[in-house]
Amino acid sequence: MTFEWHGVFPALTTPFTPKDELDLPMMDTSIAAQMKAGVHGLILGGTLGEASTLTAAEKEMLVKFTKEKTRDKIPVILNIAEGGTRAAIEQAELALKWGADGLMLLPPMRYKSDARETIQYFKQIANATPLPIMIYNNPVDYKVEVTPEMFAELVPSANIQAVKESTRDISNVTKMLNRHGQRFKILCGVDTIAMEALLMGAHGWVAGLVCAFPKETVDIFELVSEGRIEEALEIHRWFMPLLELDLHPKLVQYIKLASQETGIGTEYVRAPRLTLIGEERERVLHIIKEGIKKRPVRQLA
Repeated sequence: MTFEWHGVFPALTTPFTPKDELDLPMMDTSIAAQMKAGVHGLILGGTLGEASTLTAAEKEMLVKFTKEKTRDKIPVILNIAEGGTRAAIEQAELALKWGADGLMLLPPMRYKSDARETIQYFKQIANATPLPIMIYNNPVDYKVEVTPEMFAELVPSANIQAVKESTRDISNVTKMLNRHGQRFKILCGVDTIAMEALLMGAHGWVAGLVCAFPKETVDIFELVSEGRIEEALEIHRWFMPLLELDLHPKLVQYIKLASQETGIGTEYVRAPRLTLIGEERERVLHIIKEGIKKRPVRQLA
């Protein structure tokens, strides 16, 4: 399907049962809640999706199940996070076979590639697939930065169309727009600065807390798009303590717990991750419950 890299793209969590199997009924609940809120696409197998713990068979099941449930109303994107070029190309080929509509692509895992190697990696994968690609630029967590200068080398690869901008440097939105205009769509990948990024011209938001609070996430995007900044700020300020859960190394556990509390997910994670216990769980749960208690109600215009 043809689509735009524009709007809210949830980085979905992967729901598991207590027996460590895919929880497809809960996945159905999650997808339905996201679509009801009006999200613009779904991303599977990202960091929040616990990509490194999923088997190829599970990824196939998730893609096909999500495609069945979305019925081509919104695009389904599969994340690729591999250690080698050959493995990444094979994953891209499988994604196309399974019916994915696009790819989110990380630099090589485990090896810190330099600029030349990173560019070559992206080009080889882009040349091997017709699927549209969003580069995931997150040097904070993955140690490789894809700079605006490096994106200049990727301009000839027509299916490299977007960037998930997760450097935490809000000025990167302006730098990309100044250097490349509208050639690459920019989607903010850090929940706490997403509203700022949208105000600076970003085209969308790859969101995390959307997994628990889809309506509020979409509301912020829509209000900013409509120029209703004060209304967006009201939601944003309420949301901030929750959005900060996205910045922690245990963001998967934190966001899954939040989605359980809002009824559209479960807290089960896959080892080596463990579900939260004790004081840590109570502290995070307090933030979540306070957020739910004070949840804003948006009046229709």
